[in-house]
Amino acid sequence: MSSFVTVADLVKDNELKVYSGEELLSTKKITTSDISRPGIELTGYFDYYPSERIQLIGQTESAYSVSMTANNRYKVMLEICREDTPVLLISRAIQPSDELLKAAEEHKVPVIGSELPTTRLSSMITEYLDRRLAPRESIHGVFVDVYGIGILLTGHSRIGKSETALELVKRGHRLIADDRVDVYQQDEKTIVGEAPKILNHLLEIRGIGIIDVMNLFGAGAVRSSSDIQLIINLENWSPDKNYDRIGSMEDKREIFDVKVPQITVPVKVGRNISIIIEVAAMNYRAKKMGYDATKKFEENLGALIQDNTNKEEK
Repeated sequence: MSSFVTVADLVKDNELKVYSGEELLSTKKITTSDISRPGIELTGYFDYYPSERIQLIGQTESAYSVSMTANNRYKVMLEICREDTPVLLISRAIQPSDELLKAAEEHKVPVIGSELPTTRLSSMITEYLDRRLAPRESIHGVFVDVYGIGILLTGHSRIGKSETALELVKRGHRLIADDRVDVYQQDEKTIVGEAPKILNHLLEIRGIGIIDVMNLFGAGAVRSSSDIQLIINLENWSPDKNYDRIGSMEDKREIFDVKVPQITVPVKVGRNISIIIEVAAMNYRAKKMGYDATKKFEENLGALIQDNTNKEEK
């Protein structure tokens, strides 16, 4: 988990313009994804001013400040620019006033901007900060995109996860991460997985070594991140274990606060695990669209039992 994001990263990753304070960008830290629009503060009310947030100035705030005298505008901007204020962000390519720039310079607060409308800019920055500041953990496994479904392959070392991922890439699917998957919670229902930077686009195949999937198979064979929608746990076949045969043994794995569906696939000689994973992805998608083959089987079985019962009664 990252406890902060520097303003320099914010500017670079979101292609923002720097109006002033460029020398401060790498030292100013953003610790919360909440954004403040200092509307009521422009009237002089600062009792509950969240100075630790990004201060976003849009067309409404700018229009109101223009109606103020230069002296009042300068005094208010001095109050807005505090020691813990990370940055002033201006939307719609609005040119910051001289009073704002002067106050920001005195209190060492950088001023940056964007051409985007205020609401869109606020949404984009909030989403970016939510992603960067979210709690993270690393999971051992291989993460692939199969038919648009993010599937996390787990199982003990040497079970064949990387080789299965290679076969899936050959069949037209995409690799996201091999060996280690960095995961974070995007919202109440979504877990996102991505590769650590050092392993991006790389796949380890025992006997060959490290291969660059993007270099060998093209940009269409990789993906930077995806929601983790299904977990498939690979384990060696055991004749003593009762494996799910009709799909009624639903299991889930909790990652942070989100429960992700999980199925166990036994591995043994002669089983084509790649095709099984493809079918699992299609079956998951069918369930999300409202069709459940297990329920269909149970309905057919119930109808058959009822039909046989009626015949016996006759």
